[in-house]
Amino acid sequence: MSRIKDGELRLACIDSAAAPLFELSTDGGKTRTGYEPEAAALVAAELGLKLVWCVMPWDQMIPAVQRHEADAVWCGQGIIPSRQEQVNFTRPYAVFNESVLVRAGDPARSPEDLHGYRVAAIANSANMRLAETFPGVELVPFASSDDVFGEMIEAVRNGTVDAMVDDDVVTVPLGDEPEFDLAFTAETRNPWGVGVAKDNPELLAELDAALGRVIADGRLEVVWQKWMPQLPYPAEPLFNGSPS
Repeated sequence: MSRIKDGELRLACIDSAAAPLFELSTDGGKTRTGYEPEAAALVAAELGLKLVWCVMPWDQMIPAVQRHEADAVWCGQGIIPSRQEQVNFTRPYAVFNESVLVRAGDPARSPEDLHGYRVAAIANSANMRLAETFPGVELVPFASSDDVFGEMIEAVRNGTVDAMVDDDVVTVPLGDEPEFDLAFTAETRNPWGVGVAKDNPELLAELDAALGRVIADGRLEVVWQKWMPQLPYPAEPLFNGSPS
């Protein structure tokens, strides 16, 4: 039996304005809207559990799960080796590419154009892993904040950094704003999953099975189309996904 307390599924995430993934809450993270919260609610309901969000800084999410202060991380976690060393992942619930955002009027349109730029990305993330491949850039990691995404956007806006890397689902819409330009998108096809402590395989299996059911019967696709109709639903990799 998984370590679920009082019929609650406690999920770690930041509280930030990163639409359409999630929007900044009005009550400290208790009530959240967006693709990720609604997808998580599907899985919690499938398991007959009450969904509770545990809001914390980005770099505290995985440690909180390891200490069982939260049951899992459901918050933009690309399934990458450095995270797989710390937690186990369910099958993917999303697949995204990565984009680079610059200030309006900046001519950069390729990795080579970023030579000499200060480039921001979340520390130890798939985005940072991509930024590390850009030739001649100065990497600027962001991590310990309740709103790391918002802080990176502000850093680009005020010139503290020259560019930022994040997932296309949240970065591409910013390129339409008058302050910013979208430099380019890399077709990385990063899968995202739910991270569970390695000593809690029962919960991993339960979450993975529930996620598999809401993918198979089309409920997750309905949520995807509601929040991200501009992005093609990655049916095949989600349907064929498997836990790490």
